[in-house]
Amino acid sequence: MITRRRGLALAASSGLLVLPGLSARAEAAKKKIAVVVKIGGIPWFNAMEVGIKRAGAETGTDAWMVGPTQADAAQQVAAIEDLIARKVDVIGVVPNDADALVPVFQRAHAAGIKIITHESPLQQGNDWDLEFTTPAADGVRHFEALAQAMGGVGQYMIIVGSLTVPQHRMRADAAVALQKAKYPKMELVGGRFGVGESLDDSYRTVLDQIRAHPKLKGVLAFGSQGPIGGARAVDDRGKIGKIFVVGPFSPGQGAKYIRSGAITVGYIWNPLLAGETIVRIGALILSGKSVTNGMVLPEVGAVTVDPTTRVIMANKIQPITKETIDSLVALGL
Repeated sequence: MITRRRGLALAASSGLLVLPGLSARAEAAKKKIAVVVKIGGIPWFNAMEVGIKRAGAETGTDAWMVGPTQADAAQQVAAIEDLIARKVDVIGVVPNDADALVPVFQRAHAAGIKIITHESPLQQGNDWDLEFTTPAADGVRHFEALAQAMGGVGQYMIIVGSLTVPQHRMRADAAVALQKAKYPKMELVGGRFGVGESLDDSYRTVLDQIRAHPKLKGVLAFGSQGPIGGARAVDDRGKIGKIFVVGPFSPGQGAKYIRSGAITVGYIWNPLLAGETIVRIGALILSGKSVTNGMVLPEVGAVTVDPTTRVIMANKIQPITKETIDSLVALGL
């Protein structure tokens, strides 16, 4: 005869029964990984959130995303302060201002929290940074596409997400260096505009530059909203085929512009994969395992690890063109 006490024990050991309070305690015992992105509610980071949650479920961690209402360094600092108070185990960050985050990273480390950044390869105060391409390679890749569209001749402008985002600065630096070395008949006008995380500001800035430079022929735009705002301005002014917009963007958001030709091309990595990989690396660190060169991560394969710069490099770049747009949108990007 099986007694009630023995029956409960057998059921629990076989996994058929969850004792009252056990599930809640298991949830409470999960390691916590929170990722602070540049801004919440836009397609790029919506996709990243899907990856964060998916990897959290697969790694048995409690993983979630924090999205400030504006692309603002102070809001990111406040979000990280809150996560320190909540005693999370790992904080992932896509910085708006790399330098502004260093003091709060120090406070996180003092609390025993690991820091993983993304899109910030020269970041100070982090444990690791995840990249999918080098900024220089991406700047060259996009500028070559712009130069080909412009026939290597004419005026162009540059938009970056923010003047304080190191990775965008490096992309712009590499693009300008290539232009000077290889395309002397092209001319940068207007300096650099740090409006690429705002669609409206990018739109107004490109309109202003079209008015200031009637012969403007190219827009090189970094930042998640830069190419979209630039394309809207080009479309509104009837300049498709006369002014070429090149830059990375969320395929779903920019699909109509790539189909119309208002955007010529962009190259991206999948933000969903970025979210997954940040959580994978966090879970790896929390398990006590080392981050090593050549290690294989499920979503991105073998990665290159530089312990000096603390950069983990995964090579997963894909073009956004009229030929690829439908498949990328179908992925939810």
